[in-house]
Amino acid sequence: MTPYSLAFYMDVVASGTVLGARPTDPPDRVDEALGREFAENSPGEYQMWRDYGMVEFFWSRASADLPWAGHHFTLQVHRLARAGGKTVDQSIRDRYGRFDRRLRFEKLRRLLARRGAPLLEIPDPANSPNYRTYWQPDSLVSLSVIGAREEFLTPDGLRIGDVYSITPPTTPEEVEWRRSYRP
Repeated sequence: MTPYSLAFYMDVVASGTVLGARPTDPPDRVDEALGREFAENSPGEYQMWRDYGMVEFFWSRASADLPWAGHHFTLQVHRLARAGGKTVDQSIRDRYGRFDRRLRFEKLRRLLARRGAPLLEIPDPANSPNYRTYWQPDSLVSLSVIGAREEFLTPDGLRIGDVYSITPPTTPEEVEWRRSYRP
């Protein structure tokens, strides 16, 4: 892993943004940050997401007459295992350089702790034990990490301890719900 790609992940986790684009930004603001090369998915007139390679931004609206309201983005880090750095948006590569096929969680965790952005493990009742979830409370970012390998449930090309995805926002209310959840 190059130091530059690690810097990208650290910036996203510490700030809760991608190149300054927030989860709540409208589509045109995200395009300003990431460019206009994306695949748009609209399962109806009330939901939309744009796939910028490794990064996906999601919006919704209550009616077709209203503007899109952003609600989250996800770094699909696991895509690097198959497609390599070419899955990373050009604007991100221009700023941060090349990306390795895997992101090791413990290395990222240590660097974030030194930066003053510690990660706390939170329950993941729907995906445990195959995935473990960590949360950065200041930026509201969560990370999904491979916790155990299981055929058909965890992707090929990733190892235990690899980051699967990074997503903000994960609110304190959701974290509390996860902590109090009893099946």
